[in-house]
Amino acid sequence: MVADPSPFAYSGGVVALGETANIRYTISETYLGDPVRIPVTIINTERPGPTVGLVAAAHGDELNGIEVVRAVAHEWDHDDLHGTIVCLPVLNVPGFLAQQRYLPILDRDLNRSFPGSETGTSAKRMADRIYRNFIAPCDFVLDFHTSTRGRNNMLHIRANMEDSRTNRLARAFASNVIIAGQGPPGSLRREATDDGVATVTIEMGEAHRFQRALIDQALDGVASVFAEYGVKPAETVRWPGWRTVIHDDLEKTWIRADSGGIVDMHHDRGALVHEGDTICKITNPFMTEDDTVEAPFTGVLVGILENPVVYPGNPLCHLVELDQDTRRVVESLQSTGLRNGET
Repeated sequence: MVADPSPFAYSGGVVALGETANIRYTISETYLGDPVRIPVTIINTERPGPTVGLVAAAHGDELNGIEVVRAVAHEWDHDDLHGTIVCLPVLNVPGFLAQQRYLPILDRDLNRSFPGSETGTSAKRMADRIYRNFIAPCDFVLDFHTSTRGRNNMLHIRANMEDSRTNRLARAFASNVIIAGQGPPGSLRREATDDGVATVTIEMGEAHRFQRALIDQALDGVASVFAEYGVKPAETVRWPGWRTVIHDDLEKTWIRADSGGIVDMHHDRGALVHEGDTICKITNPFMTEDDTVEAPFTGVLVGILENPVVYPGNPLCHLVELDQDTRRVVESLQSTGLRNGET
């Protein structure tokens, strides 16, 4: 049942029906006592519909999602939207300003601090202000991330697929790969989902840059979700061409370097590799020795190394397994030049 339209209230203000508000919301203070503010855009339509949260840059160097959230907030036509859209393009403002992953306050991870605490650490107090005011009122949340520095992810979803509401949300985004799991304690998707706010993580690309193709692909996913929930009724729910849902650690693996050296990666993110294929080679500076890394099973490279130097034990790539039927579809698409929902 869709709730009747109502004003959106947060601590310190109200956004009336039919209004769009751009807010700089105080979540903490600096060492000098100046306010730390996050940007928030709230689009509160007069038409009934769900309350949707769009969140990016919980890690301050993860930039792709910022452009997704800003585009929905400031470039999309809102005349046909239903419900309320809560847009949080830069969650970790201190990390964003420092262009680093974690809060530059005792190096704490904001995305391990939810739902927060009014009397806890600085990170938990920030998380509490964000969570209480802008996450808890939502019906569902899309939380945009990238890989950490030096790695590059294809667009994929991480979600608790045992939760029926989150399962629906994950499938509506129309990504090829869904990795099932609760998520770590303190992460936004785990804590919000446990509180009844269906939340998925969208992983896309690499840190410290905008990647336009991935941003556009993610915007298509948002439109698909909005169609599924009647937020944008004129849109249609997308089918990505193929999909695999990874439920078990046996269906995925991080392949790690057994030797140090310089990496020659043979495939891009999203590539299909067959069991025994060479994924990469690791050589010494003189190229007199090499370590050939082969695929242990047939699957898709969800994430790959971008920084071409490694120590033993460093991750090289993230491989997820495909069943035979899905593999045939992927092979057919890649033979015609299509991959991972891209054209």
